[in-house]
Amino acid sequence: MELYRSHVLICGGTGCTSSGSDLVEERFNEEIKKNGLEKEVKIIRTGCFGLCEVGPVVVVYPEGSFYAHVKPEDAKTITEEHLLKGRIVRDLLYYESLEEASDQVKSINEVDFYQKQMRVALRNCGVIDPENIEEYIAMDGYAALGKVLTEMSPEDVINHIKQSGLRGRGGGGFPTGVKWSFAAGAKNDQKYMICNADEGDPGAFMDRSVLEGDPHAIIEAMAIAGYAIGASQGFVYIRAEYPIAVQRLEIAIAQAKENGLLGKDIFGTGFDFDLEIRLGAGAFVCGEETALLQSIEGYRGMPRPKPPFPANKGLWQKPTIINNVETLANIPQIILKGAEWFSSIGTEKSKGTKVFALGGKINNTGLIEIPMGTTLREVIYDIGGGIPNGKKFKAVQTGGPSGGCITYEHLDQPIDYDNLIALGSMMGSGGMIVMDEDNCMVDIARFFLDFTVDESCGKCTPCREGTKRMLEMLEKITSGRGEEGDIEKLEKLAYTIKDSALCGLGQTAPNPVISTIRYFRDEYEAHINDKKCPAGVCKNLLTYYITDACIGCTKCARNCPVDCISGEVKKLHVIDAEKCIKCGACMEACPVNAIIKK
Repeated sequence: MELYRSHVLICGGTGCTSSGSDLVEERFNEEIKKNGLEKEVKIIRTGCFGLCEVGPVVVVYPEGSFYAHVKPEDAKTITEEHLLKGRIVRDLLYYESLEEASDQVKSINEVDFYQKQMRVALRNCGVIDPENIEEYIAMDGYAALGKVLTEMSPEDVINHIKQSGLRGRGGGGFPTGVKWSFAAGAKNDQKYMICNADEGDPGAFMDRSVLEGDPHAIIEAMAIAGYAIGASQGFVYIRAEYPIAVQRLEIAIAQAKENGLLGKDIFGTGFDFDLEIRLGAGAFVCGEETALLQSIEGYRGMPRPKPPFPANKGLWQKPTIINNVETLANIPQIILKGAEWFSSIGTEKSKGTKVFALGGKINNTGLIEIPMGTTLREVIYDIGGGIPNGKKFKAVQTGGPSGGCITYEHLDQPIDYDNLIALGSMMGSGGMIVMDEDNCMVDIARFFLDFTVDESCGKCTPCREGTKRMLEMLEKITSGRGEEGDIEKLEKLAYTIKDSALCGLGQTAPNPVISTIRYFRDEYEAHINDKKCPAGVCKNLLTYYITDACIGCTKCARNCPVDCISGEVKKLHVIDAEKCIKCGACMEACPVNAIIKK
């Protein structure tokens, strides 16, 4: 066994890879070889560290030095100074403020972003090489599967999961142990275990990051679930747009089979469990479990009526359990640390932690995992670092297209399943998009409805036609053609769709409209009655003006694509509102910020 004095962990998640972390790794390998450090320093490509805003990220242990925005050329400096001479390169470290740059150097574990987090599902992401099964085993990997197969009956496993209070992390929040018991009690010669890795919410990347950073945890959990319900075959349904996750999962499955952790007679107990990958084509509706089953079977992804539920008649009409990635990522830890440990985290009805993809108008964009019951204020300001450019927080959209907006007055509400539903939103799979004063809430509702209309499978009339009519009404309002009574029509149609759509996706599609009307009705009224967009977003409701600050440089006129600006040199210019197409080119060109929009 080789021992190294330093380990250089380089983020290999999708975010950092897209920023060039593969080139950073290449340069580190070159510099380490050039300086003769191959036997002293080990390079490890990990999954996501979480703080995506500052990628590519490199962390050097044992110091835990957290280097941010690392470029390929920085590898030479870090190697020659830190790895060779033991001098931390302060200029490349991540600092949370300019004042902090002169303070004592922090390790990654002391960074504020991580202080209020508790990593259970993400415990190995950014810690191990996801393509090395030995590193997973060194972190107690497959110990839970060994314990289950040698010390516990299927009933014991299900009861253990029930006692933990684990609820589905894919959106519905159904108790996982109860779900497993349904399939376990179903009598059939064949059962299936499926991992739903088809996250399609805009701004969501939780499941992708877990699979990229810790694929063996999902394999182990699926084998445990297979044992509990009596399934010998599993499928991971993952969208083809996740190439890194797919590749690492393929490597992990091959390694597990090679080590006897998948296949026949696992641990010599007589239990058989095999696993295959099925690629999805990116249809949002295939996140719904029955549509997912249709897709695996080779049909068009469209929901089936329920009942019967998949636990009784699922894949090829056989009893089937479908859990999403994050739900499964918790299973090995619950088995090893105990149901009481897990149920001690969180709130009375929402146990454990929850992973969120934090995005939008927030300083610390990235992936976080918090105990249930953490407040929105803690997430947005303590972990997320607040709103950029000193702007005011306006709302946060949770649950993606199926969720709703939560406002400033609810910042101190604990985040759990029941509280979010009471506020008109939902947990969803974990997308969390932050908005500031410059966001138009009517336009936000229009954006999510546009996504839903595009992704509707078309099987049921309420979703296929109803969401399209809602989108038309929102487009009418944002273009300045709104009429008295449109808000009431939107609400009536929204609740009709909620009550009559076939599947959960259709039933929750109106949520963004309902919640924005509930909390921002004044913005809808301004669009309809005053023909104004208070946030200055909706193009057709804007008027551009040139103020007295104009110096007559003519740059605005020269950059206008429709020649609607007139005026003499060194004199105040004027915009012809009738000809203006509101493209904003004049504002960008003006050197003295003399052009405003209202």
